[in-house]
Order: sequence, then C-alpha cells, then structure tokens
Amino acid sequence: MTIGEMLAATVPMARTLNLEFLETTSERAVVSLPDQGDYHNHVGGPHAGAMFTLGESASGAIVLAAFGDQLARAVPLAVRAEIAYKKLAMGPVTATATLGRPTAEVVAELDEGRRPEFPVSIAIRREDGAVTGEMTVVWTLRPNG
Repeated sequence: MTIGEMLAATVPMARTLNLEFLETTSERAVVSLPDQGDYHNHVGGPHAGAMFTLGESASGAIVLAAFGDQLARAVPLAVRAEIAYKKLAMGPVTATATLGRPTAEVVAELDEGRRPEFPVSIAIRREDGAVTGEMTVVWTLRPNG
C-alpha cells in the first residue's frame, strides 16, 4: 500500500475531498484537490477549509515518507499550522510539500530522547502554476510510552 493509499484509507477527510496523492517521497509530496462544486466557496473556487486540508494532507504525506521507519517508536503529530491565501484559486489545485529540516537531524534528536519539531512548507498552486496559498505545518515525533 502506498502512502497515498494509506492516507486515503485511514483519514476520512482525505477521502471526503477526493484528494489525489500524485507523488510521495521523503523529498516532497504532491497532492491535488479536484475541482468539485460541493467544496466551492462563495466565489466559485475551492473553499479555504478544503485548501487547508489539502496542504495539511500533503505535509502528512511527506512526514510519513520521511519518518515512516520511526513509527514503531514515535507517532507524528501536527503541532501548529499557518496558511496565507495569496491569490484566488479556481479549478483544481495542487499542494507541494517539502521538509524544512534534514531527516537525519530530526531522527538524531529522537535518538537523544527528545521530542523533535520540524516545519513542512507547502505551496498551493492553480493549474496555471500561480501560487494561491502558502502554508507551514510544524510537526513533532512524539516518542511512544
């Protein structure tokens, strides 16, 4: 099962919005939100809440790709998030997430018994490539037990 398939199976909101996990590696995750009238806002584009969910889902996908081998000893949790809506989004939109810290550095903190935090940056784009939103989700790896 791919990370995208796993997220679609275990995160009901990702299924509800019909998110498509296009690429998921430890370097980047790309997730798209199809244009769906049921999730439009008052101007006919994707609702801000749907775009937030898209960005947060992309961040979760890269976190699982980068730290999936740590799941036996720690659970990834979103700590906080911030989003800026830059331009009007219309039609399908795509979120691209990248890690803000090297994976090895985060794992080293976990090895030291600490609870590391790390940012994930997300750019949300329209089909024409224009950035309609920028988001940062700060994640942690909470040690089990």
